[in-house]
Amino acid sequence: MTDLLTTVITIAVAVGAILGTVAYLILLERKLSAWMQDRRGPNRVGPFGVFQPLADGLKFLLKEDVIPAHADKVLFLAAPCIGLLTTLLAFAVVPFGPTDQHLPYLRFVIAPNIDIGIVFIFAITSLAVYGVILGGWSSNNKYSALGSLRASAQVISYEIPLGMSVLGVALLGGALNLERVQAVQATGGIWSWYIWTQPLAALIFFTSALAEANRLPFDLSECEQELVGGFHTEYSSMKFALFFLGEYTHVITTSFLTVILFFGGWHFPWIATPESAYAGAWLVKVLVLAAKVFGVIVLIMMIRWTIPRFRFDQLMNLSWKALIPLSLANMIAVMTVLQFGWNRWWLLPISLGLFCIAGIIGVSVKRAEIRHRHGARLTRNLPPSAAAGI
Repeated sequence: MTDLLTTVITIAVAVGAILGTVAYLILLERKLSAWMQDRRGPNRVGPFGVFQPLADGLKFLLKEDVIPAHADKVLFLAAPCIGLLTTLLAFAVVPFGPTDQHLPYLRFVIAPNIDIGIVFIFAITSLAVYGVILGGWSSNNKYSALGSLRASAQVISYEIPLGMSVLGVALLGGALNLERVQAVQATGGIWSWYIWTQPLAALIFFTSALAEANRLPFDLSECEQELVGGFHTEYSSMKFALFFLGEYTHVITTSFLTVILFFGGWHFPWIATPESAYAGAWLVKVLVLAAKVFGVIVLIMMIRWTIPRFRFDQLMNLSWKALIPLSLANMIAVMTVLQFGWNRWWLLPISLGLFCIAGIIGVSVKRAEIRHRHGARLTRNLPPSAAAGI
């Protein structure tokens, strides 16, 4: 009975914190985008606009709930629920604090000791594409259908490097359990954080996670210029809000995974270590983890107004021609180092070398394409006799 009550309390705290955080992350992004664009952000509702999320939530509740006449109503209503449910369910195995602390009626993971936690997250988040596909198809709208097809192709493509990038961490930590991965880094100290030996994997994971969450520069499934609104064009009121909540919840989950897998989770030298036994040590560890996650979220928001949106062919080429080969090469490097018992620090120069080689190849291919296009343009502009001579 105690375990059941603890689980219920943990779920209530986690879900309430996520939904409340999402509301103010939207305000933060609007403020941050206004600062980067040298303009004023929300500043009318409450002091400094702090009540703007409450006003937005009230607006969603009062807006007219419109369902297109020829839409499949069952699937149309189910799609946003699937989108939000999958992102919330994926958070169940993510530790949001020190799991070695034994506090009454509170633990820092909803479902503890899941040995395939990483696989569970990837399996659940991959189901989110069904909400997108159903939302686009059931709307009976060509713009929505086109947006949903783009989203499905994008998610399927980037799931591969996303999963392969984590295999190196799983091999080094010897586990797919996020709690175990976090504990290994905390026990070894700051130089045991996997960002030092797996920087390339961290970059691949972060890039693929942006694409999975439909964040710029990978928001091809909902880009306004070409698709009006993308797969959720026909959605309004709370149905649109559920899609929005699902996207931001995915950003939170992605940020937690980035910190736990590569930046030591709650660990920080001197103030948050496995040996920390002072009063309130568990709170300091929670705050350290929250600060790291907040930093990743701010980075994601700043990228939105820094890098322009990819074309769809560029998005696919990045996944299939760059990230997948790089993630495969990184995994082979980790396996080789472990098999021959080499020092794990060899993985740092190997990762940097792979990144440089990929950059050189990419620049060379692009230059060849430019020269080819320039030559073809010159040939078209020449008279037939001169072109034949060429």
